[in-house]
Amino acid sequence: MGARPARDSSAPLRVGDVGRAGDAGATRHFDDAEYYDVAYRKRRSDVRFYTRLAEESGGPVLEYGIGTGRIAMPIARAGIRVTGVDLSSRMLGGLRTKLGREAPDVRSRLHAVRGDMRTTKLRGRFPLIIAPFNTVLHLYSRTDVERFCAPVRAHLSPSGTFVFDFSLPCPESIGADPERRFGAPRFRHPRSASLVRYGERFQYDPMRQVLLVNGEFSPEDGTPSWTVPLAHRQFFPQEMEALLHYNGFSDLQWYGDFTEDPPGAETDFVVVSCRAARRRRV
Repeated sequence: MGARPARDSSAPLRVGDVGRAGDAGATRHFDDAEYYDVAYRKRRSDVRFYTRLAEESGGPVLEYGIGTGRIAMPIARAGIRVTGVDLSSRMLGGLRTKLGREAPDVRSRLHAVRGDMRTTKLRGRFPLIIAPFNTVLHLYSRTDVERFCAPVRAHLSPSGTFVFDFSLPCPESIGADPERRFGAPRFRHPRSASLVRYGERFQYDPMRQVLLVNGEFSPEDGTPSWTVPLAHRQFFPQEMEALLHYNGFSDLQWYGDFTEDPPGAETDFVVVSCRAARRRRV
């Protein structure tokens, strides 16, 4: 099938094969920028939430996991300067294509850098740093979290705010039978125009708290099927609070599903807002 990314494979991965920064579970889901844009085009509540925060901050904004600009572009259109970091060259290529269709003033306000969010160093500081849509779920170990938190603190202005979101662990997913396939509505692939049947299989490693989702794509025109893995570290709220505390953040605030309300029993995505803690004098 001509629409498939070059590195796709028909063979699904096992959860023991993923769960390390930069491996296939962290990268292959982002190899097809056009499909990514189609798959998440109806996801708008987080766009509105982060755009409002950016406008209130006055900018500039630093976004980790900028991807194809799903959130950064509306922020730039709102008149706020955005700098983005992303590891995927294919997602950044999609961003460049979309930027080419924007007005010159929007293009001038958005700057993207290819790099590892744990190590990329930028000039200047930002009153608002964001990491939307499960970006932090690609920090698979305590060391990954520590290496990420250090540049976040370094890039925050003295009174700046760090805001990110992550999906809460879902019992139905982490407890799912790995052999069971969960079907979803078929869709028309954006490049091939072929109808594709889609399903997912879940595997969970309870010791490493890594959830692997193997997305299975089966074209109805008879061309070969393929599988795309996506590995997410599963963070629980109390665990995340402790990690932020011991990595130098304070003033934590929690929101449910991109509203002003606190998280509740029905919350899917939790939003965390925090600041760099002031150093204590010894």
